Amino acid sequence: MPARHAITNNRKREQDQRPRELPRGIHRRSITVGIYLFLAGISVAVFGQTSRYNFVNFDDDVYVYDSPAIQAGVTVKGIALAFTTPEMHDWHPLTTISHMLDCQLYGLNAGGHHATNIVLHTIAVLLLFGVLRQMTGAVWKSAIVAALFAIHPLHVESVAWVSERKDVLSAVFFMLTLCAYVCYVRAPSIGRYLIVAVIFAFGLMSKSMLVSTPIVLVFLDYWPLGRIQKSKARGQESKVSGQWSVVGGLLMEKISLLILAAGVGIVTFALQKRTAGSIPPLPFFWRAENAVMSYVLTPGKHCGRRASPFFILIQMILWQRGRLSSRLHFSSPSLVRQFLAR
Repeated sequence: MPARHAITNNRKREQDQRPRELPRGIHRRSITVGIYLFLAGISVAVFGQTSRYNFVNFDDDVYVYDSPAIQAGVTVKGIALAFTTPEMHDWHPLTTISHMLDCQLYGLNAGGHHATNIVLHTIAVLLLFGVLRQMTGAVWKSAIVAALFAIHPLHVESVAWVSERKDVLSAVFFMLTLCAYVCYVRAPSIGRYLIVAVIFAFGLMSKSMLVSTPIVLVFLDYWPLGRIQKSKARGQESKVSGQWSVVGGLLMEKISLLILAAGVGIVTFALQKRTAGSIPPLPFFWRAENAVMSYVLTPGKHCGRRASPFFILIQMILWQRGRLSSRLHFSSPSLVRQFLAR
């Protein structure tokens, strides 16, 4: 008996001396928190320098420093103007109000306006990682996608240019719409659907580009949410025609979102048409050539440092010849600076 007690005591002592492993749940949470911190860190590290930049004389004057309504800050009159008076022939009242709020907080200190862009972009990055992780369960793959989204060169214009506030603000609402939609899919209810619709409406009031969101949600229904496959697995439909009926049902589910998108699309089209009325029409062949060359030259924006000067040079030559619309190919003020810097 004493020998058995001695062996038992030795085993207990050995177990006490072994390093205790963290529970799996705590370990996963630690990794997730670390990824969130990493994503926030790289976003601020790359774009934080823009907080030292000034305004540019390309749209920033119209949106901020030459607009008395914006400089007055958030007022009842200003909010009414944001909803009734489009800026630059675009209807994005929430973006306008965000500029008003910045002026109320920072005045015309450009660093504060840039800092808001940085914060909004960082929030969008974190939300993207969160919603991808929720939809796919793939933590590391979701982290890689979010990291690429955070520091991709195509986001430089959106974050570093105060006038592109609509891009980073709408990105936040787009990600929030996805998050709300995932919650709705997992536990459908009228309340959760209304939350999706309200957030989506906020996104449309930030930038009308979000009109395609309902179609994006249908694609997410197929993958990674797998709603079409789950419907077939439950035996609701088994034939090809039945699969299309499932897709039709998912589209009908989003009819309210499509109506919102259509309304904003009509308003945007009307405003843009009014703007185009003051611009002399270009010949058809010029417009056709512009469309073709836009598709040819767009990959240059995705190329690295070595290839992009070649595409920029082509754009400069074509623009000087007057064969392409300068509005499309000089939409970014950084384009000329980038060309001259090389």
